[in-house]
Amino acid sequence: MSDIADIILTPNAAKRVAAIAEKQGKPAMLRLSVEGGGCSGFQYRFGLAENIEADDVTAEESGVTLVVDSVSLDLVRGSAVDFVESLGGSAFQVTNPNAASGCGCGSSFSV
Repeated sequence: MSDIADIILTPNAAKRVAAIAEKQGKPAMLRLSVEGGGCSGFQYRFGLAENIEADDVTAEESGVTLVVDSVSLDLVRGSAVDFVESLGGSAFQVTNPNAASGCGCGSSFSV
């Protein structure tokens, strides 16, 4: 496990993770992973993490930990994870400089 500056969790996202984790009685750790699929080739997956694995990398903000596995990190290095609320709903959002294209839903991308 190592702390990195290659990916960041915004204060707004940290606040939302802390609120969700508190309601569920779980640690304030958000896991971001990238899986094949979605409309553009890859899609982001978010979930509360129970633990940190040996090959995970982490970033911290306001007492909340963002956990990314080493394989997914290659696809999201340099990204920012934010929580955005709009008329269309609210969701975690990844601003990924590695994405060559995305889709309208904002949850899938290609490299």
